Amino acid sequence: MKELISVVVPVYNEERGIFEFLEKNLLPVVKSINGYRKEIVLVDDGSSDNTLKVLQKCARDNKMVKVIALSRNFGKEAALSAGIFYAKGDAVITIDADGQQPPKLIPEFIKKWEEGAEIVTGVRKHYTKHGLVQKLGSKLFYKLLRLMGNKTTVAGSTDYRLIDRMVVDEFNKLSEHNRITRGLIDWLGFNQEYIYYIYGKRMAGKPSYSFKKLFNLAIDSFISMSTTPLVIFGYIGVVITIFSFVLGMFIIIQQHILGDPMGLKWNGAVQLSVFVTFLVGLVLISQAITALYISHIHAESQGRPLFIINKRKSRNLNEKNNK
Repeated sequence: MKELISVVVPVYNEERGIFEFLEKNLLPVVKSINGYRKEIVLVDDGSSDNTLKVLQKCARDNKMVKVIALSRNFGKEAALSAGIFYAKGDAVITIDADGQQPPKLIPEFIKKWEEGAEIVTGVRKHYTKHGLVQKLGSKLFYKLLRLMGNKTTVAGSTDYRLIDRMVVDEFNKLSEHNRITRGLIDWLGFNQEYIYYIYGKRMAGKPSYSFKKLFNLAIDSFISMSTTPLVIFGYIGVVITIFSFVLGMFIIIQQHILGDPMGLKWNGAVQLSVFVTFLVGLVLISQAITALYISHIHAESQGRPLFIINKRKSRNLNEKNNK
């Protein structure tokens, strides 16, 4: 039997543009793929307009199309995860429903997969219509993500991806609720290739991600993918403590032992301020130590697997001995 290609599309309030996207952009490309069985998994994320009715009509007209209707709006990350979970393909392609990610590149994703890539990631290399704030915000996000310890996520990478069935199975084991899908897929490892594309304009409507939602997503990304935010103030505390200690010793020697030969005349208020600063540094350090314990609790509560085996590259693997 031929291998199956699944295309997962999370959809939320796209009534005005989803039919055109499916009929004119996505379906023709998927139908043109030769040598594979195909399915399109549309996930309605609790849309408040008539999006679901449009999706259901597409499913009636084309047996290739499947519709998953979530009970309410859970957010794009949850909808994307639901689509990946129910997709049955040997390779699963995820793509947005707004038309900004060109479906015509899907054959290129499949080609790289056929050549051995286990993850193929679409990377945005150019914005057609984005303001300075969005561009700077995106660059700052990826720089901070790398500083937080995530060295695998490439700047500009998106949810336009192909993931092998082996990767899908491992991804479905991850249990955290506050997630960023692209970060988790990158965390899994495996052989990854990239396709660079120009980010287009929306076909209709307005983006459902407000600045507040994007900001919250960034915070969730930093927290879920790194424990650095827990201990960063500890490093600040170390710097403050060392600085205040050196300054305090200078005051004691210069003013009380040598009799203030420099004539600085630092009074008791100044000396008290230095002492308080020293104590603040100690408090921050103690918080960092507490944060280390919290980070271990955080890692355990996420429920991620201790390790991941690349079964394709392994040989003579005895599953019973690798639980």
